[in-house]
Amino acid sequence: MRHRRTGRKLGRNPNHQRALLRSLACGLILTERDTDDLRFIALDAAPKVKGRITTTLAKAKEVRPLVEKCITVAKKSIPAQEAASAFATDAKRGSDEWKTWRKSEAWKKWNAAIAPVVAARRRCIQLLGDKKAVIVLFDEIAPRFVDRPGGYTRILKLAKPRLGDAGDRAILEFVGKNDRVAKKAQKPTFEGAAT
Repeated sequence: MRHRRTGRKLGRNPNHQRALLRSLACGLILTERDTDDLRFIALDAAPKVKGRITTTLAKAKEVRPLVEKCITVAKKSIPAQEAASAFATDAKRGSDEWKTWRKSEAWKKWNAAIAPVVAARRRCIQLLGDKKAVIVLFDEIAPRFVDRPGGYTRILKLAKPRLGDAGDRAILEFVGKNDRVAKKAQKPTFEGAAT
């Protein structure tokens, strides 16, 4: 019996389960990357639709809490990032101006203010295991959900099962980017009618 044992095994041992969930979460996050960015030049081609992956329904339901937890951690670090930017410098690293800033009181204030952001990034690297995914998460995804209290992803079940084993398929996507907008039908106007 599985009393109080949450989660699905997905036919894998625990290490393989964690690796699968990390891989799916990183795959979803990396679909949001900017393909022109030089940091991601070695990665595969751009996805068909940004912010969306197709997987089985059970896997989508398992990976969703991990993705939402990472977004929440990244989102909570945004105020600290903005506070630290007040003490930051625009000087190039290693230049004389940067070296003087590094020895100044402003650097100590910047260091104290940026500490929660560094801790949040390390926490997300621990959860996801991919530095490139964490960069995309903090730079592009978290700022988009600043005003949203939760529910950053949605699962849409597909009608057509997977070929081969007829597994239920689903789309896991970020909310807000691919939303369908319902348009109201306009009332017909007749030429001879009085307005």
